[in-house]
Amino acid sequence: MHDAISAEKAGITATAIITDRFTQTARVMAQVSGMPEYPFAVIPHPISNNSEAELRAKAEDAMQQCVAILLQR
Repeated sequence: MHDAISAEKAGITATAIITDRFTQTARVMAQVSGMPEYPFAVIPHPISNNSEAELRAKAEDAMQQCVAILLQR
C-alpha cells in the first residue's frame, strides 16, 4: 500500500494487491496517507502454502481487479 500510494502522490497511476486478511490494515493505511478511497485488489489469504494452480488463479483474479482499478483512474 505504501509504495502504491507514494507512486500515486508522485503522479504515477498505481494500485496494490492485498490478501483479505489485511484489508482493514490497507484501509487504515490509505486513510492515514490522506487517500481514504484508494482502491486496491483483494485476493484470498494465505498465499504461502498454495499450489501453483491456486497461485495462478489468485494472480489471474488480482490482474483482473488491477486492470479494472487502473482503467477507472
